[in-house]
Amino acid sequence: MYYRRCYFVLILIRLYFTLQASTIHPDESFQGPEVIAGRVFSYPVHETWEFTSAHPIRSAFPLWCAYGWPMYILRWLWEGFGDNDVSPSVVYWTLRVLMLSLSVVLEDWAIQELVPSRRAQSRALLLISSSYVTWTFQSHTFSNSLETLVVSWSLVIIRRIVEDKKRSGTLASALLGFLVVAGTFNRITFPAWLLLPSFSLIPHFRRKPFALLSIILFALFTAFIAISIDTAFYTPGELTFTKLFRAPVITPLNNFIYNADTTNLAQHGLHPRYQHLFVNLPQLLGPAMALLFFLHRSDFASPLLLSAISGIALLSIFPHQEARFLLPAVPLILASVRLPQVQVKFWVSAWIFFNVLFGTLMGIYHQGGIVPVQMHIAKSNETVSHAFWWKTYSPPTWLLNGKNEELETVDLMGMPGDKMLQQVKAVLPHCRTRRPPRIRDGGRAVVYLVAPRSARFLKKFADPAGREEIELSEVWSFKRHLNLDDMDFAEDGVRRTLGRVVGERGLVVWRVGRNCWAREEEGEMVSLLDGGVF
Repeated sequence: MYYRRCYFVLILIRLYFTLQASTIHPDESFQGPEVIAGRVFSYPVHETWEFTSAHPIRSAFPLWCAYGWPMYILRWLWEGFGDNDVSPSVVYWTLRVLMLSLSVVLEDWAIQELVPSRRAQSRALLLISSSYVTWTFQSHTFSNSLETLVVSWSLVIIRRIVEDKKRSGTLASALLGFLVVAGTFNRITFPAWLLLPSFSLIPHFRRKPFALLSIILFALFTAFIAISIDTAFYTPGELTFTKLFRAPVITPLNNFIYNADTTNLAQHGLHPRYQHLFVNLPQLLGPAMALLFFLHRSDFASPLLLSAISGIALLSIFPHQEARFLLPAVPLILASVRLPQVQVKFWVSAWIFFNVLFGTLMGIYHQGGIVPVQMHIAKSNETVSHAFWWKTYSPPTWLLNGKNEELETVDLMGMPGDKMLQQVKAVLPHCRTRRPPRIRDGGRAVVYLVAPRSARFLKKFADPAGREEIELSEVWSFKRHLNLDDMDFAEDGVRRTLGRVVGERGLVVWRVGRNCWAREEEGEMVSLLDGGVF
């Protein structure tokens, strides 16, 4: 009874974080929903280089499987009610709830299948459900989150095949072939997680060769379907067998060739080989990392730990290493560790503190204003010509609900303030003292600058009494936003930096206008604020 109550409360916590609008990484939008939403709803979208290069490296096959069908269902429902326009905000929250559902149903079910004893199952599910990784990453639309589910169920299928001594397990083998191909097209790192656990299949294949044949045939069939979908997705015009066989688009191969070149990886950041083991894994596991040192030697023979070990080891070979690449390892490790025999209350307190801290940070405040600001701009009655984003992650443009047909979104990233001003001033109208401002399409076309409130560089431009070249007036703001990429401990020190970034948290939408000063015949300076009107 105690376990069930705790588990139910933890599901509610997972739901709470699912309904928060934080952005952990831009890829959660640009590597999935942004692209598919453009195809299903004809939203104007921004496709990144991964989809637009001559040799695209992202497969559309897993994206259609994960996000395409719920979008088509939403479109069908809206058309049934006589409304052809599905709001992007509805699609966004639907996908978030879908990811939560997949996590609760598929991930938790897989853990129950993989952990032998009921007591160990309860412990594993409580640890996984109380991890901030489950609260945040698994409810976001990451390819890594999908990979976590596919890894877990591949291990379940392997276990079922191995334990079935009487039958060949043809159906299970066919399903495993599908999962292996789907997982590989989703992320080329997927086979690394199955390398060591797959050795347990060798004795079964010797006894039941038809099981191996079933895996191969169904994997080839799934690969053919995936390549056909990708070729149709990236090739103009209708798909024909001639196009498919003469110029097939094999995205995993393109991905492997791209990542095999260190000069390409250098554009995304190079890390030392120990980054995953000594930095990323502790960042994901927190106090649970210490429990690995108390495992018994026999524990390392379990498929869960073998999968985690093989995945972490092989991914550590590549010099570009991000923490989210290790998401599949988190439930595998948490399902394998044991609670400490001594100082249990201290460890549990540390575990709760760690996950509440990182859950609040990553699940609520981390770049938390990007999605709400885009949704606000989508509903705004103002005609906006440009929206400059400074010191934030790249905003998902599909959330603008078609406004980006006229609105140009400019991502200035973290460029210096003076260069940022040059970009903004280039689109502002010149000062006019005699003629009234021009009106475009019957409305006022304004320029927005979206930036964190902690960017103190902008304060002087927001001062009504200031005499700067441009003026900023606050239009809207979202309080639950932290910009952790704006830390400058070397120049400001720890206390001042945290006071600025945390104390002045929030994301602000500024209306930008040119501050015009004209000298009259008497020599007076008269303020003729233009207001940024075209």
